[in-house]
Amino acid sequence: MFCSIYGAEAGNLALKCLAAGGVYIAGGIAPKILSILGEGGFRQAFESKGRMEKVLKRIPTYVVISPQLGLLGAALMSRQ
Repeated sequence: MFCSIYGAEAGNLALKCLAAGGVYIAGGIAPKILSILGEGGFRQAFESKGRMEKVLKRIPTYVVISPQLGLLGAALMSRQ
């Protein structure tokens, strides 16, 4: 059930932001449940938006598994 709700909200956000380049899921929860995201209905709920389903089918989803994401971002910003 959690994966379905997670996917539905990710799909809502993708539509609000028109995230054609993809939705990147980061944080502590996603890497820990990575094995059940694929089978837990995440993608089905992500795409299940009626007439907008065709749009969402073209938007990829990614799970960021790096535990140092914040530090990597800070390092990149410091170089600019």
